[in-house]
Amino acid sequence: MNTEPKPHRAGFVSIIGKPNVGKSTLMNALLGERLSIVTSKAQTTRHRILGILNGDDFQLVYSDTPGIIQPKYELHSAMMSFVYSSLEDADVVLFVTDIYEKHDEEPVVERLRKMQDTPIFLLVNKIDQADQAEVEAKVAYWQEHLPNATRVLPISALEKFGTGELLDLILEKLPIHPPYYPKDELTDKPERFFAAEMIREKIFKLYKKEVPYSCEVGIEEFKEEDDIIRMRATIYVERSSQKGIIIGKGGEALKKVGTWAREEMEKFFLKKVFLEIHVKVNENWRTDPKALSRFGYQ
Repeated sequence: MNTEPKPHRAGFVSIIGKPNVGKSTLMNALLGERLSIVTSKAQTTRHRILGILNGDDFQLVYSDTPGIIQPKYELHSAMMSFVYSSLEDADVVLFVTDIYEKHDEEPVVERLRKMQDTPIFLLVNKIDQADQAEVEAKVAYWQEHLPNATRVLPISALEKFGTGELLDLILEKLPIHPPYYPKDELTDKPERFFAAEMIREKIFKLYKKEVPYSCEVGIEEFKEEDDIIRMRATIYVERSSQKGIIIGKGGEALKKVGTWAREEMEKFFLKKVFLEIHVKVNENWRTDPKALSRFGYQ
């Protein structure tokens, strides 16, 4: 009987793709934890978020990245730098498309074609919303257009269909390596980051059009006590008119954001949360290098 311990495998797995194809839903499904915010609006994810999955003989470090877009201003450029930096240190790449995605030649696909030494799993997501013929056509398309992909896999991140098989395939490709992070860590981000993200998620769900994209959230105070976390947050907008929209008539809209976010935080932190939210104008912060640096984009 072979009692030799398995070699420990560890590596970085980059999740990339266009906006709204389900990258954040996929990472949450693979981790079994809700780290990345998920909304129906495109470009919800702005940062590179690491999610760490640990086992006795492995450590998987997933990177959820912003959706791939053509940058229009400095914030977009910073977001795309997170995507490309995640490819540079990836041991495995998960390139996520979905059943609806229109095919066009993009720089990132060309870059993936040149990555001959990195395993690439091309994932056709949202197959629960398609018939078998549509799924087979998408798989065939990508087998032809990204021939160096290790596998083209149809999945449903939302329904967790195919995610178990995907995890096994990733583990096979990870290099033998000691863990990069302590085994009890789940992410590289601090608690303040996730608190801000939960508020930003509620903004995306509650407000329409351009307003959510013009908002950034800062956690100015985070005091953890034995039975409660006391938090003071600021929602930054670009124009005074947006401040009025965020606050709403009689402060009702802002109150709703605070209530929804606090409920989410209490589930996440497993502790009571006292949350105070203010709204400030920071004109054109999306194009201001100093503001972007302060918000963690540079």
